[in-house]
Amino acid sequence: MNKPLGILIAVIVLLSSCRGNPTAATHDEGDTLALKYATHLSVVRYHDHTVVKLADPWNSGKTLHTYVLVPADQKLPAHLPEGAVVRTPLKKAVVATSVHCSLIIDMGCREQIGGVCEPQYIHIPYILEQLDKGKVIDCGSCMAPTVEKIIDLQPDALFLSPFQNSGGYGKVEELKIPIIETADYMETSALGRAEWMRFYGMLFGCEQTADSLFAEVEKSYLSLKEQAKTSNGSPSLLMDKQTGSVWYVPGGQSTIGGMIADAHIGYAWNNDDHSGSLPLPFESVLEKAGDADIWLFRYNAPHDMTMRELLTDNGGYKQFKAFVNHQVYGCNTATSKFYEETPFHPHLLLRDFICIAHPDLLLGEPRYFIKLHE
Repeated sequence: MNKPLGILIAVIVLLSSCRGNPTAATHDEGDTLALKYATHLSVVRYHDHTVVKLADPWNSGKTLHTYVLVPADQKLPAHLPEGAVVRTPLKKAVVATSVHCSLIIDMGCREQIGGVCEPQYIHIPYILEQLDKGKVIDCGSCMAPTVEKIIDLQPDALFLSPFQNSGGYGKVEELKIPIIETADYMETSALGRAEWMRFYGMLFGCEQTADSLFAEVEKSYLSLKEQAKTSNGSPSLLMDKQTGSVWYVPGGQSTIGGMIADAHIGYAWNNDDHSGSLPLPFESVLEKAGDADIWLFRYNAPHDMTMRELLTDNGGYKQFKAFVNHQVYGCNTATSKFYEETPFHPHLLLRDFICIAHPDLLLGEPRYFIKLHE
C-alpha cells in the first residue's frame, strides 16, 4: 500500500468511528421538551442555553419570536443561535395583563413584577397594594407603554400581547429589552393555553413549580371532562351577547369552543374551524342559536345585571328560547376573577359549564356565572 492511500484510509476510518460515537453525534444536539397540548410553542434545551420558539399563529409555518434563555449567573456563551437573549431568572418584569400577573403570583414570583399596564383593569389585591406603595409602576397603555417609565424601571423583560397586523410595539422595541410575546391566547385548546405556564416558569426561575401547577390543572380538567360524559342530558349553549352592532361568538376551534365540547354541551358553531371569535350580526345568531337551551354571557358593570336590564339593552333578546325559559346566566367581570383565573386554570371554567348544563352531576354552584333574576 502506498503512503497517500494509507493516510486516506486512516482518515476515512477515523471519520466513520466519529459518526458511530453517540457522544460526538449528540454534542451539539439539544433535548426537546415534550409538550402535550401547546401547539404554538417549542422548547429545546442545550447544555448552556435553552431555545424557545413561538409559532406565528397568523402565518402558518412562520416563527413569531425566538428566545435564547441563558442563566444570569453564567457567562454569555460565545456562539448562540439567533434570537432575543433573555437572562434568567428575570428579576424585574413589566407585565401588561392581569392574566399573566395572576399566573406569576400563583407561581410564587410576585415580587418580580416591577410594572403593569392599564391598572384600571387589574383587580388583584397584591398588585393594587404595590401600585399604591409605588413598588409596582403604572407603565401606561398595553398597546403603547410609556417609554420613559420603562427606562427608569430598567426591567429585564416586557410581557406584551401580540395582535395580528398591530404594527409592532412602537418605541419600546428600540429599548433593546426582550419583549415576551404572550401569544398563549391563540392556542386552540384550554390545556394548550394553560401549558404555556411551563415556559413562563422557565423565565422566572420557578420551572418545577410551574410544571407541578400545570399537572394539577391537567388532572382536574380531564377528570371533569370524564364526569361530564356521565350526565343524562346534553343541552345546547349560546355564549355572550351583542356588543354594538356585532355579536362575537367563540369559534368552534377556540379555547371556549373546545371547552363547551369537553363539557358535553351542544354548540351551534361546534363545526366551525375558527380559533378566535366570530363577529356576527344579531339576526345570524338568532337564526343559528335562537333555540339554545342555556345562555351564558360576560359583562362588566358595577352591579349584577337583571333580566329586565338585559332586555332594555336589546329588546330582541326576548326571542331567544333561553331568555323565555329563564335560563340566562351572567358573569360580571368587574366583580369576579374570571379573566385573572380561567386562562391558566381552565378547569374552573369547565366546572361552571358542567354545573349549569348538568345539574344531575351535583357539582354545586358555579363560580363565575350567576343566574339572572327579574
